[in-house]
Amino acid sequence: MTGLTPPENAGSCPPHDLARSAVRNPNPAMNLALFLMMLSVIINYIDRSNLSIAAPLLKGELGISDTQLGTLLAAFFWTYALMQILSGWLVDHFDVKWVFTAGFLVWSAATGVTGLLHGYFALIVVRIILGIGESVAFPSYSNILCTHFSEARRGFPNALMMAGTSLGPAIGVLVGGTVVGAFGWRPFFLALGVGGLLWLVPWLAWMPRKPSRQVTRSSQAVGILAILRQRSAWGTCVGQFAINYYIYFMVTWLPSYLARARGLSLREVGRYAGLLFFMSAASAILSGKLSDRWINAGATPTKVRKGTAIVGQLGVGFFLVLTVLTHGRLFVAMLALTGIAMGMGSCSTWAITQTLAGPHASGRWTGVQNSVGNLAGWIAPMLTGFLLDKTGHFFWPFFITGAVAWLGAAAWAFVVGPVEPVNWERPSPGSAIVPAPAPLA
Repeated sequence: MTGLTPPENAGSCPPHDLARSAVRNPNPAMNLALFLMMLSVIINYIDRSNLSIAAPLLKGELGISDTQLGTLLAAFFWTYALMQILSGWLVDHFDVKWVFTAGFLVWSAATGVTGLLHGYFALIVVRIILGIGESVAFPSYSNILCTHFSEARRGFPNALMMAGTSLGPAIGVLVGGTVVGAFGWRPFFLALGVGGLLWLVPWLAWMPRKPSRQVTRSSQAVGILAILRQRSAWGTCVGQFAINYYIYFMVTWLPSYLARARGLSLREVGRYAGLLFFMSAASAILSGKLSDRWINAGATPTKVRKGTAIVGQLGVGFFLVLTVLTHGRLFVAMLALTGIAMGMGSCSTWAITQTLAGPHASGRWTGVQNSVGNLAGWIAPMLTGFLLDKTGHFFWPFFITGAVAWLGAAAWAFVVGPVEPVNWERPSPGSAIVPAPAPLA
């Protein structure tokens, strides 16, 4: 355990002190755990997006409308969003290693059981259970990264997590499109559920337990109301809502769009959707690595972290609208550029939260932010299905998703304040409010 815990004042020291400390004291002991965390994000997003791969087959098998299909695709997010605050409290109060283990068991079991079910309402119930299990994921990641990585080294690990959110759907549509096309969707779900459990073996062996000192201190950590008093907290919530809206729109409806509006086969759907998600993953990793180097070279976290989020989400809105309006090679180029913008727009958002919250409030702030953000998972799939039933085409769903991305860029620019640790010791509620946003330059 030596060297795994940051200094007592790591959550409150100035950003540039954190940067210098990170350069002097790298933490190679966490590399194996970091790799497993990224792998768990990939599994997480395969398991939450696999139903969209089977959606064209399920629609015919169950005889349901687009609105009903959208409801089924959204059911996961009902409990996933509602459980975020509780999950954030759990990982801040108990050993995150075991909280995450329990959640992983639940969501892997739910994935496997899905392959055995036949009724529409039974599928909704198991998707609700899947949401409960997966709700521990991002509060856990945020708690671990904030505990073991300082500000100037957080960009790349967080980018790896966000790359996993794209690699999961990319691998899912590429492999899943082939497997589902050849064997049907049920064997695909059974294999994912059983195979995912193998991940727990190295996790239990390699992930260190939370130091007992930190478990004790976290019991006195910041409450939800104190977080909600922060103006920046509301900005991160709106920004996260925008990110989740376009990610979940892509995860739940892009395969159907490519199959129905573009007339592609399941294998072609896998290739085209995989292109977008692979470009997003590569962009997130590169942007995260470059952001850490930029901060270590002397730039402020405010300029770097907020800047990448703003530029990325502006790009998503622009290229996404062009995607639905173009054809041929230009359409493929717009898909790729949308993926690049997605990776840039999401790579630093959790690093912003972790710096603002500090190690003893990061789980709860993440829970609040992800709870509000994942309301997008309720809205995007259902609204898209409703609009398809009413209009018969995908233009308005794409346009609305682009507009939401621009709204997110505005939240990061004008609502989120300077990316600096909040002083939770201030007694006055008014003094705890983050100052007006600092300029990016």
